[in-house]
Amino acid sequence: MTRSAHVAVIGGGVNGCSIAYNLAKQGCTDVVVFEKSYLCSGSTGRCGAGVRCQWGTEMNCRLAFESIKMFETLNEELGYDYDIEFKQKGYLILAYTEKEWEQFKLNVRLQNSLGIPSRLVTPEEARGIVPGLCTEGMLGATYCKKDGHCNPHHTTWAYARAAERLGVRVKTGVEVKDIMVRNGRVRKVVTSEGAYNVEVVVNAAGPWAKPIGAMVGLDIPVYTERHQILVTEPCAPVQDPMVISFSKHFYCQQTPHGSFVMGYGDPTEVKGYDIGHSWQFLERMVQVVTPVLPVLKELRLVRQWSGLYTISPDCQPILGGTPKVEGFFMAVGFSGHGFMLAPVVGRLVAEQIMGRPTSLDISMLDLERFDRGELILEPSVV
Repeated sequence: MTRSAHVAVIGGGVNGCSIAYNLAKQGCTDVVVFEKSYLCSGSTGRCGAGVRCQWGTEMNCRLAFESIKMFETLNEELGYDYDIEFKQKGYLILAYTEKEWEQFKLNVRLQNSLGIPSRLVTPEEARGIVPGLCTEGMLGATYCKKDGHCNPHHTTWAYARAAERLGVRVKTGVEVKDIMVRNGRVRKVVTSEGAYNVEVVVNAAGPWAKPIGAMVGLDIPVYTERHQILVTEPCAPVQDPMVISFSKHFYCQQTPHGSFVMGYGDPTEVKGYDIGHSWQFLERMVQVVTPVLPVLKELRLVRQWSGLYTISPDCQPILGGTPKVEGFFMAVGFSGHGFMLAPVVGRLVAEQIMGRPTSLDISMLDLERFDRGELILEPSVV
């Protein structure tokens, strides 16, 4: 039996559920979300949960700052019975090289011009923000009190439940096998439970964005890469902000529970779908983070896990439709930052699908920018 829906969203992570909710909120309730496993089973549920507006490109700054404003009232908007656990304890981003410090000055100037209250701080000021910080070799840092962290599982479930209350169908354990295109536009999705006639397909498939694009004949220029994370036993509160170093490739935060969550972006990581984890990561993580945050030396590790970044050529997302396939929209290529951008991305992509002017101009994030050679590389990525 062939079923139907106006919009099929592929991917039950935070962006797929945010898009579905925003479509229903804007009046399009004939929406079905297909998730081949369970909600939040992919990159969303494996992320470091950070939320920041300290970026180096204007587009990412605007998207992230707007998302933070939305995170601040998201519990109330979505009518969530629990708590998405959004805590604004700030981000402290450390500079160790002259090149890095000069880039941070440019970043803060850009951020401040957009209303983001970030600021440059000296090593001594940084130690006042994070008392356990070792500042040896530091040239300075940036800090923004609006940044913070949030629970990706609760956020995704909150979006999904709110969408369902508005009439959206959320189907877990249902895999999209193919997308049928006729006369240049999408017509049908073929799933593990049968076919659906559709008018719009949204590719929010995270690491599987590229194979989903191939179903409609698109070569989406993204690749996947493993990033490993660990969590420690809980301890008394000693660190409020997320601490990040781009040159040392790490981030580290203390959760409300008391545990530390941290990750290391290995510059030698091989592209692919491997989400196994290794003792080499644990060793390298300890070597990199404990000289900066010596208090961590006394903590025991509880567990580790891995997830996938889906990286675009300029480390900025690919959003919206394409003239190559009518009715096919994308929210992909977030380069490890899809969770923190999800609130505004859901609203903007829904506006595009509904044929409305977008509340932020995201025309520069279209797929065709790569054909035009109009890339602006994001410098602030772990």
